[in-house]
Amino acid sequence: MKTYYDLIDQTFEFPTREFNVENNELMFNNVPLMDIVKQYGTPLKLTYLPKITEHIEHAKLLFKNAMKRYNYKGNYTYCYCTKSSHFRFVLDEVLKNNVHLETSSAYDIQIIRELYKADKVSKGTYIICNGYKRPLYTQYISELLNEGFTNCIPVLDNLKEIEAYENSVTADTVNFGIRIATDEEPNFAFYTSRLGIRYSDVNELYRSKIQPNEKFKLKMLHFFINTGIKDSAYYWSELSRFMYKYCELRKMCPDLDSIDIGGGMPIQTSFQFTYDYQAMIDQIVESIQWICNKNNVPVPHIFTEFGSYTVGESGAVIYKVIDQKLQNDKELWYMIDGSFITQLPDSWGLGQKYIMLSVNNWENPYQKVNLGGLTCDSHDFYNTEAHSADLYLPIFDQDTEDQYIGLFHTGAYQESLGGYGGIQHCLIPAPQHVIVDKDDEGNLRTRLFAPEQNSEVMLKILGYGGAEPGMTELEATEAAEEREEEAELIKEEN
Repeated sequence: MKTYYDLIDQTFEFPTREFNVENNELMFNNVPLMDIVKQYGTPLKLTYLPKITEHIEHAKLLFKNAMKRYNYKGNYTYCYCTKSSHFRFVLDEVLKNNVHLETSSAYDIQIIRELYKADKVSKGTYIICNGYKRPLYTQYISELLNEGFTNCIPVLDNLKEIEAYENSVTADTVNFGIRIATDEEPNFAFYTSRLGIRYSDVNELYRSKIQPNEKFKLKMLHFFINTGIKDSAYYWSELSRFMYKYCELRKMCPDLDSIDIGGGMPIQTSFQFTYDYQAMIDQIVESIQWICNKNNVPVPHIFTEFGSYTVGESGAVIYKVIDQKLQNDKELWYMIDGSFITQLPDSWGLGQKYIMLSVNNWENPYQKVNLGGLTCDSHDFYNTEAHSADLYLPIFDQDTEDQYIGLFHTGAYQESLGGYGGIQHCLIPAPQHVIVDKDDEGNLRTRLFAPEQNSEVMLKILGYGGAEPGMTELEATEAAEEREEEAELIKEEN
């Protein structure tokens, strides 16, 4: 019978630059995963930091090549979309690469302040402030502007937002962006995005609110569509429409010199993934330049705000198969020591597929299986791949062998969507998180960022053990001690 290695080898071009097998065990970016499993146990999330730098350098090279090819006169600026992963170790790695940041909410600004204190960003770093903004968010943005963060750019998302800055900003100059409300993909539930300002209102917003104010300048137009950057008639149609609006506004507004084309660069979620990154960026740059030349306006500086592309391929989740359950003649379940619903919520909510591979036992024969999570929800399973309606893993004797599996390129959004550190379905704890990096000599090193979530953390959130929502740790400890004293008194009385 053929082995699991034979199956992968005949189905894909394997090994790849990222995945290979040594001594019957999987290597991920040359990281020996079984060594990490033996050291830390499972379930665990893993972040391989060098992958972040690799992707940033790649994107910069793509735009450099395209701008050189077409003699493009504008500059390119790489911004990281912080909502993809807010973790400090991610931002530290990102900011090693002389890049800038995009924010989505008020609390993002507090992260900016922490990074500034640590000399990770400067007052000259571009801070692109997106999102529909509640008062606290506009307040924090105004404070940055007043303190001299000259490249903090509030991107206006609605017609009234600018009023918050009229009343609170004392800085000499405020550079604004305007997000344009694009039309949605034809098969979407709505015609036009709820985000941004519709095309017909943009000119009037500039004339009535920005142009008359001496300290206000319109510097940027922002463009983003939900499908991301892909070679489709819909994408090129929306990009062209956006660029014609840029040219129209540029003739009215000489300060306008930049566009932000958002994020949406895809990542690999299957070994059969194909995407010509350079050709796509070439075509974007060429299209922008062609439309500007046609309209006799200077080409804009180009900003991007890549999130998933920056961190997605750096992440992995490793589980142990803790049981095999044959529920009928055909359906065999490999039960894992974690949950897809709570730890990889996109796999459940969006049907997102990841690269899924066995971590060990590659020389064993294989069989069709379903992967089952620990929660009681019937949807807590994973049983297909991007390229196949079936899922295969090695056959193993659970009395004498352990079986581990990995899901890869999971580094974006899963912790924030899953409510990392909070309350999970069925009180399934957040898994431990291991960081993999390289030292100055290029040797691999690992560290534990966070252990598996414990019951005390959950009980405190839920108000048990003397804790109530809103209590500080000191107040919760004091309350717990009082209850213990009360319990002792009751025992003595009885």
